[in-house]
Amino acid sequence: MNTSQPMPYHTPALPEAVVAGLDIKPDGTYVDVTFGGGGHSRLILERLGPQGRLFGMDQDLDARDNALDDPRFIFVHGNFAYVANFMRYYDAEHVDGLLADLGVSFHHFDDAERGFSFRADGPLDMRMNRRAPLTAAALLATVTEERLSDILYLYGELRQARRIAAAIVRARQQSPIDTTGRLLEIVRPLVKPAAEKKELAQVFQALRIEVNGEIDVLKRFLEASVGLLKPGGRLCVITYHSLEDRLVKNFIRTGNVDGKEDKDFYGRLHTPLRAVNNRVITPDEAEVAANPRARSAKLRVAERVES
Repeated sequence: MNTSQPMPYHTPALPEAVVAGLDIKPDGTYVDVTFGGGGHSRLILERLGPQGRLFGMDQDLDARDNALDDPRFIFVHGNFAYVANFMRYYDAEHVDGLLADLGVSFHHFDDAERGFSFRADGPLDMRMNRRAPLTAAALLATVTEERLSDILYLYGELRQARRIAAAIVRARQQSPIDTTGRLLEIVRPLVKPAAEKKELAQVFQALRIEVNGEIDVLKRFLEASVGLLKPGGRLCVITYHSLEDRLVKNFIRTGNVDGKEDKDFYGRLHTPLRAVNNRVITPDEAEVAANPRARSAKLRVAERVES
């Protein structure tokens, strides 16, 4: 008899900090724009009263299987770049809280057919939305060497980005790079043996961010959040990459992702949000021990100020 337990869809990072950050009102309306396995959403729902509402949004239809059986919950299939459009459709144009956990779920990493991980050979896919046209294999077949180098450097923070990009472009002239195993054959000789797992993960991260347009999606979500949140409403964003964290930090501080300050005559900064926690929130040792993938998680919380 097989007594092994199935892998969880996802274990959410910083669950208690998220709940505290959202400052949940029992009759409030909340949106978890990265629903995934529903871990954060379950905690939110526990704190809502009969009149509260929770929308769980995800572009991956696999997440719909985790939808919560509760009349206060609505699953929304869509990309959170368009959260304002979806909330308008559901007559929820102003909400009390928005949560975005930008990490990749265990489900994606553990399914070799999705191509998110270098731990098992499989198709080089990496699409969060499997209906999207661009796979990682298609990207590597067409991207220029210069652009690929930029992707690896900006999104993977790889110092050897140029060497890796050049090797990939040379290799694709010999045969397609359409599996994770084929990509590893090309990249592994170029990373440091002592840091192999970390640097291979950075390569896969960079390609995933580009395939899914994650930076553009985050920018659009942040811009939409200001119009969606009620005065006093909370924005919680968990990031795992320095570029994402910088965009969120800039937006909370100045109201734009570039960090450009708009001050009045007296030098007071015009911004639609107020940071609730001046210091970024990270997991403690106990959480990291229980959930190692949460190690790089950073939570920033902001409150919508009166216009």
